[in-house]
Amino acid sequence: MIRSAAEILREYGPFPGIDHVHGVTFDGQHVWFASGDKLNAVDLASGKTVRSIHVAAHAGTAFDGQHLFQLAEDRIQKIDPKTGRVLATIPAPGGGGDSGLAWAEGTLWVGQYRDRKIHQIDPQTGATLRTIESNRFVTGVTWIDGELWHGTWDGDESDLRRVDARTGEVLERLEMPPGVGVSGLESDRGDQFFCGGGRSGKVRAVRRPRRVSAAGGGSETRVDPTSK
Repeated sequence: MIRSAAEILREYGPFPGIDHVHGVTFDGQHVWFASGDKLNAVDLASGKTVRSIHVAAHAGTAFDGQHLFQLAEDRIQKIDPKTGRVLATIPAPGGGGDSGLAWAEGTLWVGQYRDRKIHQIDPQTGATLRTIESNRFVTGVTWIDGELWHGTWDGDESDLRRVDARTGEVLERLEMPPGVGVSGLESDRGDQFFCGGGRSGKVRAVRRPRRVSAAGGGSETRVDPTSK
């Protein structure tokens, strides 16, 4: 397993009137985060919120390229980001104990915090297609370039973990500084993760490690982002 310190690139927030950041997602232009009673869009250049949708938003958030999905208690809401209207709801697999939410492979991936699980579910019905076990509390969940990552938060310790999507084996850990938690997780489809900061009221950008295939084989080699 690869283990290293997380590199925080930037902090967004705290934001006026918001004291808790839950789920986080990225629509290609704005970072959206859940804050309990609404979803908020953040402009990455200015770091300011530019729009809000008033909808129950208690945990994970996801984007499928057209719609937002938002965990609210024991259900998942499908939301039109243009109008803010809830188009459909499906049951959440954890029945209210759910945490992270991600979209990948045409399905939703839902973290369960205390049960330490990640479920792949049908976005139309909520039926569970697959379950992955973790050995830590699961917060945010995201997919990037075929890699499944999830956040953890236990006491003052928090990290980002790349895991085998078939077995749940931990392949890599990015350890956050002591006292800095990860409540939600999303990638920018490039070299950054966006991490919800819970009660700090912040969203943090964390560098995603780059990898290249080792010559003559299929193994992975980490690339030091500071090397030239």
